[in-house]
Amino acid sequence: MKIAFHGAARTVTGSKHLLTLKNGKKYLLDCGMFQGMGKQTDAMNRAWGFEPSEVTHLILSHAHIDHSGLIPKFVKDGFDGKIFCTPATKELSAVMLEDSAGIQESEIKYENKRRAQDGLPYLKPLYDTADAMAAMDYFVEVDYDNWYTIDENVQVQYTDTGHIIGSAAVHLKVKEDGKTTRITFSGDVGRYRDVILRSPAVFSQADYILLESTYGNSLHDVNTTTPDQVLKWIEKACIQKKGKLIIPAFSVGRTQEILYALNQLELERRLPDLNYFVDSPLSVKATQIIKNYPQYFNKTIQKLLQSDSDPFGFKGLKFIKSVDESKLLNFRNGPFVVISASGMADAGRVKHHISNNIENSHNTILFTGYCEPHSLGGKLLDGRKEVNIYGVAHEVNAEIGSIRSMSAHGDYDDLCQFLACQDPKRVKRLFLVHGEYHVQQEFQQRLIRKGFADVEIPEMHYEIGLE
Repeated sequence: MKIAFHGAARTVTGSKHLLTLKNGKKYLLDCGMFQGMGKQTDAMNRAWGFEPSEVTHLILSHAHIDHSGLIPKFVKDGFDGKIFCTPATKELSAVMLEDSAGIQESEIKYENKRRAQDGLPYLKPLYDTADAMAAMDYFVEVDYDNWYTIDENVQVQYTDTGHIIGSAAVHLKVKEDGKTTRITFSGDVGRYRDVILRSPAVFSQADYILLESTYGNSLHDVNTTTPDQVLKWIEKACIQKKGKLIIPAFSVGRTQEILYALNQLELERRLPDLNYFVDSPLSVKATQIIKNYPQYFNKTIQKLLQSDSDPFGFKGLKFIKSVDESKLLNFRNGPFVVISASGMADAGRVKHHISNNIENSHNTILFTGYCEPHSLGGKLLDGRKEVNIYGVAHEVNAEIGSIRSMSAHGDYDDLCQFLACQDPKRVKRLFLVHGEYHVQQEFQQRLIRKGFADVEIPEMHYEIGLE
């Protein structure tokens, strides 16, 4: 058998890994969209590196767009097999893919107006809302911890990774030439001290491992709690500077963590008396879905639910749904807080909020997770004094802040703990995916010191045979 890496190879987004057996059957692990790659992004999302119609099955780790976002295009381009995932992942994927299609349709419409003025041909989105809805017919739910037979050669098992609701590591038993090979793909690994979700589960010994490495050279700050960090920024931005605090946040996972932190502050009577707007229709839907899966929450939240029926709700919270309501926030005087997608600020309503508020020194833009270097968030975190948004140059006068420890990705201690259930001597090869190359190189050396003899960092479209 062979495995090829067609995404998240020496970069963080676009997760796609293709397993090909000697009998010709092909199994794709994730079908993610590239995000925040600058001008290359669209071209990268249109080039598969393989033929979708030849893929037999798609095995999805979780619903985040950098892991699921190309599924509608995958189906549109010829895939007609089954898409396996956990029940929560299926439910989240339905709303996230529809939202992704809506964003593309909106942004292409805007871009085509500009192209028409320049006499350039019109562009089409990667897929539309109808494509997103049609793709959901191919989804098959698989519960955690049970082995599921895909076909006569392959079995799959999901174990919880505590990254977002429904996130899973993928474990495969592959029969070929009379022997069974065990392959584990980590998906995204959460944190062992996550404020909401259960810790990642242990898993049986693997022969080959594909491991994410987003924070493979970092340790998260565990000395300051998330509520304390959020409160510090609210007090600075809204109380002291009397400005707006704009928080780009992914709709699934990060938004709920922020809401939970604000709820904690209210329970402790420390929450400033302000308006807190969640301006993302997807975040509203995702928050409701997440509430439907309390069994995936950790013991702390389980206990809290006995006295607080809504750990994501508090005084002053308002959910914005319509475009008109969103636009009105631009004319509203501060201070107040806006939480809006996307987390890298490359798409969604938050991009408009940043465009309208970035030149005012009273305002603050607070990032709460990883941003691709080429994304708008990455440029702002890099200290750019001027950025281009929707074709217009903006001076960066607003304060740019970051709370890196809020990431839903585990740091190198978490990733090493995730691997602690494995005997390194029995792992034939470990592939690092989903990370920046310099981060992966540092993490590679750490894993070698841990006893993993063969740790590789595959480049894009690299293919290798597995024994």
